[in-house]
Amino acid sequence: MVRLSDLFHNYVLTVALISWLSAQILKTLINFIKSKKLNLERMVGAGGMPSAHTATVVSIVIAVARLPECGLSSPEFAIVFVLAAVVMYDAMGVRRAAGEQAKVLNQIVEIQNADDNDENNIEGKPLKEFLGHTPLEVLGGALLGILISMIIPIR
Repeated sequence: MVRLSDLFHNYVLTVALISWLSAQILKTLINFIKSKKLNLERMVGAGGMPSAHTATVVSIVIAVARLPECGLSSPEFAIVFVLAAVVMYDAMGVRRAAGEQAKVLNQIVEIQNADDNDENNIEGKPLKEFLGHTPLEVLGGALLGILISMIIPIR
């Protein structure tokens, strides 16, 4: 029978969650230092330094590689390695491009709405611009994921 307490003894899950949380806290702090404003949305939002997605998947890769029952030649390692590569590629590619497009669309809407003609105003919330990551943000996430997975002992 599976117990809920077993989740807290899962090394890979623990490393992943701590990596994600660490990245989100760092992202919020870095944003606070840069903007001088506390934006708690950064605790759960995508984009920014370091990449929480990358920190999470890289920590899983290292954790699986460290497990005696898995290691570098295991099918589990192959699966998480490919997953991590896809997540990091997506973060720097598709999601980043979507964020750049959101910036341009928000500027177009702002210009359109600045016109005195109220009948042509576009209503709605601005699109989220923090979606993807720069290569440096992904590298920061990868380094954080490696660090977290190496300092947390295997149970």
